[in-house]
Amino acid sequence: MSGLDLVLAGGVVADGRGGTPERLDVGLRGDRIAALGIGLQGRETMDVSGQVIAPGFIDAHGHSDLLLFADPLLAMKTGQGITCEVLGQDGLGAAPLRDGDVPGVRRQLAGLDGDPPGLDWSWRTVAGFLDRVRAARTAFDACFLAPHGQLRRAIAGDERRPLRAAERDALQGVLREALAEGAVGFSTGLIYPPGSFADTAELRAVGHVLAERGRPLVVHLRSEGDRLLESVEELLGVARATGCPCHISHVKILGRTNWLKLDAMLDLVEAARDEGLAVTADQYPYTAASTFLGALLPPWVHDGGPDAAVERLGDPKARARIEADIRRPGPHDWESFWAFSGPEGIVIADIASGNHPQLLGKSLVEAAGGGDPLRFALDLLRDERLGVTMISHSQDAEVVARLWARPWVCGGTDGLLGGRPHPRTYGAFPRMLAWLSRERRLCTIGEAVRKMAALPAEVFGLDDLGAVQTGRRANLVVFDPERVADRSTFAEPRQAPAGISLVVVGGRPILREGAPTGERPGVVHVPR
Repeated sequence: MSGLDLVLAGGVVADGRGGTPERLDVGLRGDRIAALGIGLQGRETMDVSGQVIAPGFIDAHGHSDLLLFADPLLAMKTGQGITCEVLGQDGLGAAPLRDGDVPGVRRQLAGLDGDPPGLDWSWRTVAGFLDRVRAARTAFDACFLAPHGQLRRAIAGDERRPLRAAERDALQGVLREALAEGAVGFSTGLIYPPGSFADTAELRAVGHVLAERGRPLVVHLRSEGDRLLESVEELLGVARATGCPCHISHVKILGRTNWLKLDAMLDLVEAARDEGLAVTADQYPYTAASTFLGALLPPWVHDGGPDAAVERLGDPKARARIEADIRRPGPHDWESFWAFSGPEGIVIADIASGNHPQLLGKSLVEAAGGGDPLRFALDLLRDERLGVTMISHSQDAEVVARLWARPWVCGGTDGLLGGRPHPRTYGAFPRMLAWLSRERRLCTIGEAVRKMAALPAEVFGLDDLGAVQTGRRANLVVFDPERVADRSTFAEPRQAPAGISLVVVGGRPILREGAPTGERPGVVHVPR
């Protein structure tokens, strides 16, 4: 076929459907896949013999929302084959905004999504934020979930209470507006304020709107530990009551005493799927979590927003109550990372202010230097106004592996980009191919590609992505199935993976032989 701009020749194509890769050349014209065949000719031909040509991977759970403005290339993401990221996660996205909310939201997001200096926070709507992402001209594509926290904040501020009936109606209205402006679904983090203040009735109100449009309810469960099964049942109840698709963020089980709940959790989800409910999940392939250090705090501390939480950390009476709640033996009715990991398993990953760089990579025990680790952590949160993230070692490798083997689980990084990050930020997708697929043989390479590209494309309605198919957007990754591997570690996380030779977005190579090309062809995907 003539008129092709670029031909990838000699490789085998894993087309996204999960089958055995097939020897085919792939021809690109403009930003489209234009031809599949043998012996294709183009203005440029790249020999990729012995390698797999796959649809570009989709990060179903990313946190590049703000740092993409400071670094539009984000080589730690594109270097692992990611060509599209789903932003606005955990109910904590950066839009919509009210004028008075900007300082508090900026402070809240700093520990999760970073706080790039000089960033102009003048957008107020979802449409405005997406326009700003377009203007950033990123190397990779993006889409956005309407965040529960921002929508709820517009209705009830940071008050710790259920919404009233009229307020639930108002929440439905602002959600419809966000979806009309380009959000591909709705995210909530039921351990993060103010989303954590929601009751099940509020989730059902959201679910009804999402069901109208076939858009997903993306949920960081209320508990991934002591109340895991009850939390899964809550989500499945919302799916049954409303008919909306439901997607579990970073599916996992926290805490040794909870690992045995895996079979019961799988039974719940798969029975719901057998009923015909659309239930899926994403996962990162590691045994440690990473989130705000402020997640150590009991929910009542966050009532009224970040400033109120910081004030309580400095009040002796409230501080004594906080310490007592955290030290209390479980089971807990909130996510007690202190109980799941212990101070020796909680590592300081980033301090948004840039203060105390010597603490990064140290456990709370090490950082406390012989003092009380909990009091040290609470002092750090007070002094840094909550702008601290942690790595929490609290999971089991066999649980991780068995979850990955389920056909309804797709890939995500949940990667926080600042400081001394979790290795998933650089290595999640190569690790899925290397450890879980090639070494553990939990699925074939073809099935792994389906789970990393086609499945998330289906979940988030990204109809132009997820398949090597003529007419689709030319987002592709080329890798050596025998060499691809993560090289990032907890000790040295900022290490690029091995075995990924080429990443293409919109028909333009953004990474060749592990090096960014400087091309920035990314687009924002919105529902059709």
